[in-house]
Amino acid sequence: MPPTPSATAARRAALRGLLATAELDALLVTDLVNVRYLTGFTGSQAALLVHADGDERSRFSTDGRYLTQSAGEVPGLERVIDRSSATALAALAPGAGVRRMGFESDLVSVDAHAALAAAAAGVALERAPGLVQLLRLVKDDAEVAALLAAAAAADAALAEVLAEGGLVAGRSERDVALDLEIRMRRHGADGPSFDTIVAAGAHSAVPHHRPTDAVLQRGDLVKVDFGALVDGYHSDMTRTVVLGRAADWQRELYDLVATSQRAGCAALAPGTDVAAVDAAARSVIVDAGRGDEFLHGLGHGVGLEIHEAPALGKTGVGTLAAGMAVTVEPGVYLAGRGGVRIEDTLVVRDGDPDLLTRHPKELIEV
Repeated sequence: MPPTPSATAARRAALRGLLATAELDALLVTDLVNVRYLTGFTGSQAALLVHADGDERSRFSTDGRYLTQSAGEVPGLERVIDRSSATALAALAPGAGVRRMGFESDLVSVDAHAALAAAAAGVALERAPGLVQLLRLVKDDAEVAALLAAAAAADAALAEVLAEGGLVAGRSERDVALDLEIRMRRHGADGPSFDTIVAAGAHSAVPHHRPTDAVLQRGDLVKVDFGALVDGYHSDMTRTVVLGRAADWQRELYDLVATSQRAGCAALAPGTDVAAVDAAARSVIVDAGRGDEFLHGLGHGVGLEIHEAPALGKTGVGTLAAGMAVTVEPGVYLAGRGGVRIEDTLVVRDGDPDLLTRHPKELIEV
């Protein structure tokens, strides 16, 4: 379900607390993901001016294509219908008593900044990157419900593919990827949350391999990394299976990654440094002498974007808080032979984390 008007109003109220700390009179929001978070609007062109004094002085803008849609999705804000939404809102700032206006400097181009400055004559434009993202770090109950629905669609799709013989020798990587995506839609997804990865044999040693017409063969490790999109929220899960009976080296590699993944999941707790979570999982692989074959960070935040803060990695900065949704996805990749990655999406809690992706993780031989 989309967020209620009261939920988005509460998010804008929380943002005003950050504006007060930053001594800003308003924030011009141009990132469509952030606009959606703060208003519920799902169109492809919009901007939002959040005024520090309240919603009465805030304005939402989109173009005429979304006149009817925005009336339904953004009922609590006065609308400005203009193709140049950002500059149209910037032009209103002087008359609204805005002296210092923040803008999303990590996303605004040099030319766009010049246009905003010209439109908001006399208003100081202040860099304010990441303010909305700070709010998005911790998910509310409705967001967690959407994440869980997305995870459930992916879980069901993979279970069906396995039960109905869809992951077998003779099929191509592309066929399996398409099969998963169709089944996720049948289980309520709006679509895949990213381009599905199906990587067989030596391809499984490539962390972000793109599916090809390569045919799955008996004895292959097959890595499947995919997710579903529900109400704008993403799931992310990786499972690795063996076609036929696992060789000793494949079973050893799988057990190592599974042990690492359990350690990473167990380390998820409020107040824990994100780099420490990475270290908990990575040390298992390093101690086994395969640290150089773990080629990426442990995980990332998940929400309205498939990759968002926090980043769980060796150089990650910050600490976890209850309500953050993150992935834990260690992998070991043996170039030219094959690789194993096991990934789940979880929500950090005061006790054990909530596991959203629930497809079994025991080594599957098909």
